[in-house]
Amino acid sequence: MYDLIIIGGGVAAFAAAIYAGRLQLKTLLVGEKVGGTIMLTDEIANYPGFKKITGLELFRRIKEHAQDYDIEIMEKRAESIERQTGAVRNSTGVPGSADGNISNATLRSTSGAGVFEVATKDERLKTKTVIIATGTHLRKLGVPGEDEFANRGVHYCALCDGALYKNKVIGVVGGSDSAATEALLLSEYAEKVFIIYRKEKIRAEPVTAQRVERNKKIEIINNTNVTEMKGDKFLHSVILDKPYKGSNELKLDALFIQVGQIPLSDLAVAAGVKINQKKEIIINRDSETNIAGIFACGDVVDGKFKQAITGVAQAVTAAHSAYEYIANLPATE
Repeated sequence: MYDLIIIGGGVAAFAAAIYAGRLQLKTLLVGEKVGGTIMLTDEIANYPGFKKITGLELFRRIKEHAQDYDIEIMEKRAESIERQTGAVRNSTGVPGSADGNISNATLRSTSGAGVFEVATKDERLKTKTVIIATGTHLRKLGVPGEDEFANRGVHYCALCDGALYKNKVIGVVGGSDSAATEALLLSEYAEKVFIIYRKEKIRAEPVTAQRVERNKKIEIINNTNVTEMKGDKFLHSVILDKPYKGSNELKLDALFIQVGQIPLSDLAVAAGVKINQKKEIIINRDSETNIAGIFACGDVVDGKFKQAITGVAQAVTAAHSAYEYIANLPATE
């Protein structure tokens, strides 16, 4: 019997493990892919205490910190979460907003009894509490040619594949800070980088936006969508929904797609955890879900601002909330 099972393998999961270890909870971390999406980040300059650090190095440090404590790590996929006994928190009378969010004041853990069973392919593990930190996966653009030219000119990670296109012409689809950061990294290899964005202005953080504006290799094509990808064995151009310099076809050697992420919340949904319209797990300020004893944190939850530091903060809160929940269980549990 564990006090806590953490499901996930990214920085939020391991941050939760650090605090669970500090609180001396008998803890197991179950993660199919240890590392998470932060491993794809070349440079992080907004994590307190580090002026500049790679995603790989930040994750390594957090993981090593967690391993200083008496926690177990199992690199397997969690298949299901089931409550064996006891009551699930009643959602009756819990108001929701138009976007599906539940107010902090009304989403509070009750001291329900019972234990959870987390199943992997070959094991069934019992625990008093669960933290879901399953993260996200990258969203596809969903246009003709995307699947056909995947890894043959179409990519989703500049850190992984950008070096393949030295002195080439590259496009980046998206307008977020992540897209702008990808373009900056790609400019270190490419002859030219186009940012293709469907709105009037990219949404990068001011410091990132200024770096993009100053970079002579980067050009932004605003108010434009990619509608098709063309090529033979490899990508050679994309079709735009409005002309650029007189043509709807833009010749590119590669296209990197950064159009957001999809929460990996199916496991939570199957367990009865509430999500919003974006498929994000709904939590309150104590990282509680609608089910007593199940907590959540990181990119999979409904926070408006998704960064490593915010995910870590939610994780620490989740671990402490799990500790308090266990402390309030009946003595017979």
